[in-house]
Amino acid sequence: MAFKSIVVEIDDHVALIRLNRPDALNALNAALLTELGQALTEAEANEKVRCIVLTGSEKAFAAGADIKEMAEKTFVDVFSEDLFGPFNDTMLRIRKPIVAAVAGYALGGGCELAMMCDFIIAADTAKFGQPEINLGAVAGLGGTQRLTRFVGKSKSMEMHLTGRFMTAEEAERSGLVSRVVPAKKLMEETMAAAQKIAAKSALTVMAVKEAVNRSYETTLAEGLLHERRLFHALFATEDRREGMQAFLDKREAQFRDR
Repeated sequence: MAFKSIVVEIDDHVALIRLNRPDALNALNAALLTELGQALTEAEANEKVRCIVLTGSEKAFAAGADIKEMAEKTFVDVFSEDLFGPFNDTMLRIRKPIVAAVAGYALGGGCELAMMCDFIIAADTAKFGQPEINLGAVAGLGGTQRLTRFVGKSKSMEMHLTGRFMTAEEAERSGLVSRVVPAKKLMEETMAAAQKIAAKSALTVMAVKEAVNRSYETTLAEGLLHERRLFHALFATEDRREGMQAFLDKREAQFRDR
């Protein structure tokens, strides 16, 4: 379908979704989140798509939620519509890997959206922050929970309480992003990573994503058991057999998602 707030391109088994509200620095409004949820759902159902890349512009990944849209809302409004809840649920349902390519500002909802992806590759121009405190508000898309898990309590608390921005270098040092690349090479590096993922067995990729995510949801003992059972289960697949045989034969594996 045609979208107004995002641009979607599918090439070489990778769906590239670009936030496209340049006049608002890609601020997250209801229309954008609705379209993004639809695009992610379609990519999940598209057999040709094996990895998803989410990005914004050189100036801003997303500068936050749309304040103009929220300013006049009441508690009854946001509670009744469960503001941000449906989109959060959509993101959690996506089993294919989602890579965030972040340049410029990723603030408030933008930082939260990036953290909802499976990993973040940042341009050296990226700045991350949760400045909701300046609005008399608190993060509403997982910022207090996910940022704390990424960077620890002390740094997360400081950022949420002061509204301070974090540079790309600090974000990498703190574990928020997987790596930092020159801004001019951001999309090249991110698409290369996505294509590398797309070349793997889709069954194994989904199992890996599930296992890593489970580590945040359960005890170590339960997580280890879940991982081991997934490890065992993959021995029932043709792809596991092909991968090991290809290694022994010293050739590239030809995965068939079986």
